[in-house]
Amino acid sequence: MAQKLLEELSEDLAVDVYKIAKQLQTNKEFIISNQVIRSATSVGANISEAQFAQSRADFITKLRIALKEANETRYWLRVLFRTENIAHEAFENLSKRCTDIIVKLVFSIKTATKK
Repeated sequence: MAQKLLEELSEDLAVDVYKIAKQLQTNKEFIISNQVIRSATSVGANISEAQFAQSRADFITKLRIALKEANETRYWLRVLFRTENIAHEAFENLSKRCTDIIVKLVFSIKTATKK
């Protein structure tokens, strides 16, 4: 259940980041928009892969990668905001969602490591 929730949250985040990044590309902002698309979509991809991990260690590794990618996404969102490429409201919304995913991933990793 928690894994499914994480997968849905990360997929929703990836879709919304993708939409914003595509708008940026119409303004000829390609470098950072491509980076934020890559990191945001990688979060959900790794969470999804973790569901079919070959071992507990593999499961934890996939979640740790997702955690790093979520943190990277938050970084790129800050850069986009500080360079005035996204509005404050969009930044706050997406950044908060990244933070929520990060918190859930940390909890999941801690739980999985204790078992």
